[in-house]
Amino acid sequence: TMDKNEFLIRLGKRIRFLRKQKNYSLFDLADKTSKDYNSISRVERGEINPSAYFLWEISQGLDVKIDELLKIENIV
Repeated sequence: TMDKNEFLIRLGKRIRFLRKQKNYSLFDLADKTSKDYNSISRVERGEINPSAYFLWEISQGLDVKIDELLKIENIV
C-alpha cells in the first residue's frame, strides 16, 4: 500500500504525463485553470496535496474526466 507522499508523487507524474500528451506547457495549463505556474508545478512535483476542487480544475484544463487524473497504480 502506498503512503501519502508516494500517492502525491504519482499523482503529479500522471498530471505531467497528461499535460505533455496535450503538448501544454506549465504556463498553458496554468492559464487554462486560472492558477499560477508555481501551483501547477508544485502539484506535478508532488509537493502539495491539491483539493478535490483543484483536481477538478486541472481535469477541466486538460479536458479529461477527473478519474483520468487518478489512474496512478502503474506509475513509478
